[in-house]
Amino acid sequence: MSARADMTKADLTRASLVGANLPYANLSRANLTEANLRHASLYGAVLAGATLYGATLIGANLYGTDLTRADLSRADLTNADLIDADLSNATLTGATLTGAGLVRANLHGADLTYAVLREAGLTGADLSGADLTGAALGGADVVGAAWSAATTWPGEESETIRERSQEVEPGRFVVLR
Repeated sequence: MSARADMTKADLTRASLVGANLPYANLSRANLTEANLRHASLYGAVLAGATLYGATLIGANLYGTDLTRADLSRADLTNADLIDADLSNATLTGATLTGAGLVRANLHGADLTYAVLREAGLTGADLSGADLTGAALGGADVVGAAWSAATTWPGEESETIRERSQEVEPGRFVVLR
């Protein structure tokens, strides 16, 4: 078994990490502002509290990654694999997640205001308490996604999502169709 890279609190501002292979790396509280992580493999990595403002993560493998409380504002996560990722309480304001795989992702309490989630896969994702004000959801697959009374949907989607959902316990819903 190889040692896992420990880059806790590292300053990687504007770093070029295109295609980097960093599975299970510890990048908690690292500064990756405007870093280029296109097609990087961060499978199972820990980026809790990391700053990825404006970072490029197009096609990145973030399967099972811990991104709790991470700042991904204005990041480009087009076609990124975020299956089973923990994005609870993360900030994704203005982020681009077009075509991203967010199946079973934990987005509890995440700030997705003005995020672009077109064609994203959110099946089984937890959106409880998430703020999606102004988010673009065109073509996103939300069937099976869980949400709560505290979830804020984009104005144009709010009523449609409610109609397509069933309350499974008080204040908790699942999108059925």
